[in-house]
Amino acid sequence: METTVAIAGGVGFFLLGMAVMTDGLKALAGSALRTVLAKAAATSLSGTVWGAVITLLVQSSSATTMTTIGLVSAGLLTFPQGLSLVFGANIGTTGTGWLVALLGVRVSLTAYALPIVFAGALLKLMGKGRWAASGASIAGFALILVGLTTLQQGMGGLAEQLNPADLPAVLGGAGVPWWSGALGVLTLVATGIVITTVMQSSTAAITVTISALYAGAIGLDQALALVIGQNIGTSTSSAMAAIGASNTAKRLAAAYIAFKLIAAVIALVLFPVIARLMVLASDTVDPVTLVAAFHTAYNVMGVAILLPLLGPFTRAIERMVPDRGSPFIRYLDPATLAASPTVAVEAARRTVAHVLGILCSSAGSSNEQPAAAQSSDALLQVQVFLSKVTEPLPSEDERQWYIGTLHALDHVLRLANALEESWKVDASLDNSDERRAVQLYRDAMRTTAESAILLEHTTVRHMAAGEPVEKPARIIEDLARRSGELAGLRPQHRRTTLDLIASGRITASDGFASVEAVRLLDQRTHHAWRAAAHLAGVVA
Repeated sequence: METTVAIAGGVGFFLLGMAVMTDGLKALAGSALRTVLAKAAATSLSGTVWGAVITLLVQSSSATTMTTIGLVSAGLLTFPQGLSLVFGANIGTTGTGWLVALLGVRVSLTAYALPIVFAGALLKLMGKGRWAASGASIAGFALILVGLTTLQQGMGGLAEQLNPADLPAVLGGAGVPWWSGALGVLTLVATGIVITTVMQSSTAAITVTISALYAGAIGLDQALALVIGQNIGTSTSSAMAAIGASNTAKRLAAAYIAFKLIAAVIALVLFPVIARLMVLASDTVDPVTLVAAFHTAYNVMGVAILLPLLGPFTRAIERMVPDRGSPFIRYLDPATLAASPTVAVEAARRTVAHVLGILCSSAGSSNEQPAAAQSSDALLQVQVFLSKVTEPLPSEDERQWYIGTLHALDHVLRLANALEESWKVDASLDNSDERRAVQLYRDAMRTTAESAILLEHTTVRHMAAGEPVEKPARIIEDLARRSGELAGLRPQHRRTTLDLIASGRITASDGFASVEAVRLLDQRTHHAWRAAAHLAGVVA
């Protein structure tokens, strides 16, 4: 009973320490985590490297993965770029195993850790901002050390009751029949999956395995089989989290599970050779170090195999998890809200640009009214989405960029409302002023549709640096010219039309219908131009 309590308490301290330290490190990273991830995935290799480095620093593959989901959902990263970051996070999360193998199981640091817990907790409670985050990180790290020492004490008691011979023999062991060894490997792999699923932390599960190996409760080859299962087990939490989640989260979860299974199959095929080599190497290298190395090499191997095949792999995942959401609101993923307010605003900006493009493309066609109705619904969802952005943006430049997005949203909503009144433009427009107004309107809608596509797929370069969006200045200037010409033509057309009514050459009904039609063309052109200008950050 005492042994069980010590093991459970050690795991509890370890998990609590990891949670506290991770929260502190994420708070210290702040918007830098999102900024670095957005810039790091320029290539699949750099995305993998930076995904590993960032995960190692913040000690949370979940933080990296959730931020990545938000960036992909907002369109700031492509799915392959996001996947490269997730691959890197799998490598970075193995760093804790090295900490346990090289320090945690060898030295009892409880006497030093407890004062560190006190100092960190004091800093967390009395400090503010980064000082409080630093205190949480320090206290969390010290709790991990306490947990490791407690866990090691429990494993010492377990080793007195459990011998490696009590567990299934595995392939690679001397004198073990292949069928018995294969069954033993699969049994231990299944045990590893169960342990990780129960703990909901592969890091904690592997810590238990390393501690048990160091205490002599299990053999090296058995520890390797458990590690394979624990790597698979960590994907169960992703599978459960994907239920009811966004399409992007489902795709990344599916890719994560596929990655784990592919790596596990390869490791199991090579297991007899790997186990024998590891046992031989244990004569000169400490077994717990070999397990930590195997854990890292296992994930590096999976990444090395899949990274060159990233294109076909992502296409297979996209076919497996097709995009079923509305194209109008595909960027409005709740994961972007979790990533950061800046990413959420960028998701809204891209949605507004997408809707603007659809509205302008449909202008003058038979699909004009249905597109306007769908767009109005989508824009109302953007308003609801932005209402959930409660945190202030980190800089004045980003705040102004947010205001520009709100201006664009207002103009596109007004454009949709104007397009819903398409019946008012059915008047006969056949004099020179009216034909010119129609031509200016059509050219403006076509140009706005082109600029909206560009704006939708233009990454906001500043993120946190305050630089504006890449400006399609020539397009916006052209729109401004057309809108200005149409606005100047409208009073002249009104005077001419009223004169025609007074002279009896047209009826009052036809004349006022023409005046209203030109007014609507001017209104639509104005809102299209102003929306595009605000989205691009080019506001005169």
